[in-house]
Amino acid sequence: MSIQDWIKNEVESNDVVLFMKGTPNFPQCGFSGQVVQILDYLGVPYKGINVLEDADLRQGIKDYASWPTIPQLYIKGEFVGGCDIVREMFQNQELQTVFAEKGVTTG
Repeated sequence: MSIQDWIKNEVESNDVVLFMKGTPNFPQCGFSGQVVQILDYLGVPYKGINVLEDADLRQGIKDYASWPTIPQLYIKGEFVGGCDIVREMFQNQELQTVFAEKGVTTG
């Protein structure tokens, strides 16, 4: 299985996936940590995938979304964005709306 196939499988088989540096319990960068805090605050169940464990994955996720930075948040198979976008959406209540529209329970 190619790294692209593996990423596609993870994104499509989990409602919410965060590709991040580190783990939800121990983020390895401030941007990943901010997205974890937002998801935890909202009470959203999600799968955190540590890109630091695999160089192919770290580059592969950037190629998958054509997005140069990590973290990357996916909801129901759809790429949402990185830290700045997620934070802005959260502050504007847009992120909560996306979760509601896609049937992902929060709180």
